[in-house]
Amino acid sequence: MTRPSTASTAWHPGMPSGNNLPYGPGGHPAAPSGDGHGPPGDTASVTIGSYPDYPSAQRVVDYLADNRFPVERTSIVGTDLTLVETVMGRLTTGRAALVGAGTGAWFGLFIGLLFGIFTAGNWLAVILVGLVIGAIWGAVFGAVAHAMTGGQRDFTSASSLRAARYAVTVDADRAEQARQLLARMHLTPTGATAR
Repeated sequence: MTRPSTASTAWHPGMPSGNNLPYGPGGHPAAPSGDGHGPPGDTASVTIGSYPDYPSAQRVVDYLADNRFPVERTSIVGTDLTLVETVMGRLTTGRAALVGAGTGAWFGLFIGLLFGIFTAGNWLAVILVGLVIGAIWGAVFGAVAHAMTGGQRDFTSASSLRAARYAVTVDADRAEQARQLLARMHLTPTGATAR
């Protein structure tokens, strides 16, 4: 049997009042503060240098850290991002089974070690059985998964994101300090604009 709720305690979705939110496992929740659009925006930042590769930008931030600059106020921003998928080789059902066997063997070894710890008898046999069973099931699943693609993806690949340039930015109130430190560094940035 349910009791009708009164108008003062009823929960109305979309209403801004914090007094009519329903109780949950953590108790009575508070209404969100502010305008409801999340935390305030980041502080203004300034680009102190732009570099052609990531190691150069990383070297700049490392140099700032070595000179006691508050690096939590810096960012490395990659621009003009490109997704690169490098093809590693041809994938056949046999190779998929072999890769699956390797993955399954590692999992079987882990399970065998786990059971081997609590075995009173021959723990080495338990580990070997787990390894063999894992390899067999891994090979079966690898071959079946590849066969189910129907020849749509007969290659292996690795994906990575690459940027054309890497900008090092700092909070605007720390930009001058960062520039002074970088003036002593032997790595020359190209461009320094406000963001």
